[in-house]
Amino acid sequence: MTAIAQQTGSTTRSLSRRNLFAVGAQRIRFELLQYFRSGDTLFFTFLFPIFMLGLFSIAFGTDGDVVLAPGLPPVSMAELYLPGMLAAGLLLSGFQNLAIDIAIERSDGLLKRYGGTPLSPISYFIGKIGLVALTGVMQATLLLAFAALALGVRLPTEPEAWMTFAWVFVLGITASALLGVALSALPRTGKSATAVVVPIALALQFVSGVYLMFAQLPEWLQNVAALFPLKWMAQGMRAAFLPDGFAALEQNGEWNLAGVAIALAVWLVVGLVLSRLTFRWIRRDA
Repeated sequence: MTAIAQQTGSTTRSLSRRNLFAVGAQRIRFELLQYFRSGDTLFFTFLFPIFMLGLFSIAFGTDGDVVLAPGLPPVSMAELYLPGMLAAGLLLSGFQNLAIDIAIERSDGLLKRYGGTPLSPISYFIGKIGLVALTGVMQATLLLAFAALALGVRLPTEPEAWMTFAWVFVLGITASALLGVALSALPRTGKSATAVVVPIALALQFVSGVYLMFAQLPEWLQNVAALFPLKWMAQGMRAAFLPDGFAALEQNGEWNLAGVAIALAVWLVVGLVLSRLTFRWIRRDA
């Protein structure tokens, strides 16, 4: 009897796990439908990096290729801005989108209703993380295609460069998503979510080498940016898409990919811990 009970319990747990992932897959489909039906979200998170890359390339690229320092090969403005825009896309898709989205769902009482249903938080977050992963991949693909086909950017041909892009992308978007979940607990209302989250995301983009050339920032501001993950995402993307000589323009004169991996891994763990500690179906002070 004991063996039968153990077998039954094991089967039940296995079915339960399969059910969690089945519901999670349904949640991904639901989240995608909601995402692409929202015009403002679609522009300000999905298409915004593409728009900004085109804008900066046209506004600052009228004089042709530029040479940033003696000995460096000339590159177009589109090539210079592409790595930063790829990194910004990770931040917008994960950090900004989830922080605002979850805060609004909590304020509207949707999370409270979810808490009263059999929906597991695991299935809920499979839907959210799946949304971020899929939209992040689609956004990066469109951004690279736009850069290559419309702006004439020369994409790397070395497998090592694409491997660097791949692991920076995975670590960056995962850390961004988890930090977005954690930050979603900060806004007290859905109306204040945008006012709380967007300035943080915008400030990080300006100091992390997205809109301004990182090498041109004061050293103290570079040190401040190094405390946050976007700087490391942008640095990893520059290592993947810019010629090797451009490493001389980084803080220590090298790409420091080991440092990029460590920094993003640390922020991933921080995001995981904070999201686990802060996420509730209902705010404690509600």
